[in-house]
Amino acid sequence: MKYRQLGNTDLRVSEISFGTWAIGGAWGKSDDQEALRSLGYAIDRGVNFFDTADVYGDGHSEELLAKATKGQEANIHIASKFCRAGDIHDPKTYEMPQVEAYLDNTLKRLQRERVDLYQIHCPPKEILEDGSVFGVLDQLQDKGKIRHYGVSVETVEEGLICLQNPNVKSLQVIFNIFRQKPLEELFVEAKKKGVGIITRLPLASGLLTNKFSLDHQFEEDDHRRFNENGEQFNVGETFAGLGFKKGVELTKELEWITEGRENMARAAIRYILDQEEVTCAIPGFKNQGQIEENLQALHTPSFTKSELNQLHDFYVNEVHPHIRGAY
Repeated sequence: MKYRQLGNTDLRVSEISFGTWAIGGAWGKSDDQEALRSLGYAIDRGVNFFDTADVYGDGHSEELLAKATKGQEANIHIASKFCRAGDIHDPKTYEMPQVEAYLDNTLKRLQRERVDLYQIHCPPKEILEDGSVFGVLDQLQDKGKIRHYGVSVETVEEGLICLQNPNVKSLQVIFNIFRQKPLEELFVEAKKKGVGIITRLPLASGLLTNKFSLDHQFEEDDHRRFNENGEQFNVGETFAGLGFKKGVELTKELEWITEGRENMARAAIRYILDQEEVTCAIPGFKNQGQIEENLQALHTPSFTKSELNQLHDFYVNEVHPHIRGAY
């Protein structure tokens, strides 16, 4: 395993870490015992950072992380998120009484006295522009309940607003071969400010595994079925904002990246790790095999400058026109 500094913090995290949305819920059937085996397998292989949220299975993924990391709290870092259990447009959701209540519940489920990274969970732009929530997080940091804080954002504009606050230590963004816009400005500015970049949806909700056919059917409780067009939350969180069929078609045009890299999933994660501004990628998982497969990206050959240019042109000409939603 290789580790990267999370911006200018004291945290060094595994460059492939994992998100826990899928084991919490909304990705079809999941098995707690398999989830715990998978978490243990990841930790045994050097993964020391996991991302979660209070709304992943109504806190279930946090409870699973507590079990998997018991006795290793000093070495295994956890990032959680808040605000989406309430009304994200109501300023009271971001005031001290409510934020501290969210945090206390998260700490109780994690069985920890402090969370390593506490992130605002994709709040509206006006909340970030107001900025009061950052003062609340400063106070909770002073109380010793959070080590560092950051923001999970939907758009580049929101990320740039966050960078104006000197105590924001990380940005979590949607970034993958289909979603390259953050490279243009946001990554550059984050690096200047010493802010870490956590990249979610590295496989574009599974599209970049190249395992789906056009007629694939997702389970009823899988967000890839009920949020394809942004029916429940931001459309960008599902297939990186692409319609499923268009995403499958575009994936076929990328098959050349697997040459010398075994398969597309490994290549797709390697692409992310090849960006020097990125701290880590956080693919999701539901079983040990997926953990093992994603970790193989560590041993996958990097992309050449020519290949990166080809992928950029592909994004600009073939992908960008089909992405829905603000990003």
